[in-house]
Amino acid sequence: MAGSLNPTEIFKCLADDTRARMTLLIAGEGELCVCELTAALEQSQPKVSRHLALLRSCGLLMDRRQGQWVYYRLHPQLPTWVMSMLSEVVVANQLWLEADVRRLHEMKSLPQNQSMCD
Repeated sequence: MAGSLNPTEIFKCLADDTRARMTLLIAGEGELCVCELTAALEQSQPKVSRHLALLRSCGLLMDRRQGQWVYYRLHPQLPTWVMSMLSEVVVANQLWLEADVRRLHEMKSLPQNQSMCD
């Protein structure tokens, strides 16, 4: 599945601003839940969930449920070249992701949100 992805499939999946941003946020943070992504991206929960479902169906992401929350991470069987590319893109585009990362960390630091996704 994830190991057989070709470059065209990967780039098609990432050819949307929202999907690219959420994939890079997940790559940078390791794992994020839907509520964290909605706060970071300032997008509605249905829109975020729709994009996450597409990323999961094309093999880039894997999810796990914990109570009522769903957490997303990069699929562990992604080809090495995909993991390397995403890692390099995160590092090279910190300025592009700066506002999203700031909102994510602000959301995580608010007392009422600390256990929101736990």
